[in-house]
Amino acid sequence: MFDRLKSYLDSIHARDPAPRSRWEILLYPGVWAVFFHRIASWLFDAKLYFLARFVNHFSRFVTAIDIHPGARIGKNFFIDHGFTVIGETVEIGDNVTIYQCVTLGGTNPTNGEGGKRHPTLRDNVIIGSGAQIIGPITVGERARVGANAVVMEDVADGATMIGFKARSTLVSAEEWIREFIPYGSTPPCEDAEGNRVDCIEKLEGELMAMKAEIAALKAGQQLPSKSGEPIAKRSGTVD
Repeated sequence: MFDRLKSYLDSIHARDPAPRSRWEILLYPGVWAVFFHRIASWLFDAKLYFLARFVNHFSRFVTAIDIHPGARIGKNFFIDHGFTVIGETVEIGDNVTIYQCVTLGGTNPTNGEGGKRHPTLRDNVIIGSGAQIIGPITVGERARVGANAVVMEDVADGATMIGFKARSTLVSAEEWIREFIPYGSTPPCEDAEGNRVDCIEKLEGELMAMKAEIAALKAGQQLPSKSGEPIAKRSGTVD
């Protein structure tokens, strides 16, 4: 038991450089939320639903993290900070990391019947702060969801999702990942030669190139004057 606890705390320390010791990690609300959830889940499986809910509500009061007792959570699950909501039919694999203010929410089945309503997160997934993962979708292994992204469709293994509604950057995590990348960060951009560049600078450069192409196209067209008579083109004159 103590070896498993030690391994769990060490897995958190590997993802979070802030704590100075395992004792400090034991104060994390995410650690306590997972601890209380294990108890609530055991009670839920035993069909002691009221007691399971009682433990769930006590945990939410203490940690500001709401994990439904019916959720299935794997090994080394780490919630960094609180204000996270995890629904009843959520399934979480091993070594998953979730940052603050994340919702793993559900959708109502169109037929009105109960069933799988919440997401499934495979192993080694990272969910950035404020992200919303909605519905019975699957987030593939080693996938990343950026901060404040809204995901309502399946995510491929190794993909990074950004935006509202979230879209894939089409960059596989295996191409750039260096062990653990915090906060579900988006990958760096590359230029035509494959060199790493700042994404903002790359977008600004592409915008300038588009403006130059538009200006060149306009220069090759006849531009009517306000009186309706054709005026000289920038590249020549009009007969």
